[in-house]
Amino acid sequence: MFGFLKKVGDYTRDAVGAANYLTQGLAVTFDHLRRRPITVQYPYEKLIPSERYRGRIHYEFDKCIACEVCVRVCPINLPVVDWVMNKATKKKELRNYSIDFGVCIFCGNCVEYCPTNCLSMTEEYELAAFDRHSLNFDNIALGRLPTSVTSDPAVVPLRELVYLPKGVLDPHDVPDTAPRVGKLPEQVLESLPSGDAS
Repeated sequence: MFGFLKKVGDYTRDAVGAANYLTQGLAVTFDHLRRRPITVQYPYEKLIPSERYRGRIHYEFDKCIACEVCVRVCPINLPVVDWVMNKATKKKELRNYSIDFGVCIFCGNCVEYCPTNCLSMTEEYELAAFDRHSLNFDNIALGRLPTSVTSDPAVVPLRELVYLPKGVLDPHDVPDTAPRVGKLPEQVLESLPSGDAS
């Protein structure tokens, strides 16, 4: 008799828990039903990447000293540095530098540890290609500066949706002078006392 009552109690507890989870899920669904849809009409509209976005790597051939620090700190040993030793000057001469963006994980270690700052992250994220081999960028392709989203005349740049005023979900209707909700990272640093910013 007690075993039967225990099974009924367990079944009732499970049924109440399932109903509770179902109610929580429907609450989230109904909350989203009240909101306006947010659609970015890509490629005619693009969100502006954040200031520290890690996109395609830009490379400056003239600054590189072929030290291969980028290869050593890369988790997958990705950059290929081709150099020869100049016997007259007893220094390395860089011949070619390449990164395969089909394999790159965009961790930023190579940029962080480069002693001459010849590597930098850009905001370019459109690296789709039909052929995997075309993602292997040599020093000429890496040296090409990307087109900025904000300066591209064919694209309407949109601000990040996080910094829109309260209650506004459509970034098209917000004038440039409207107050923003939240603070950008540089505004947070400015509001900190001078001792806490470091």
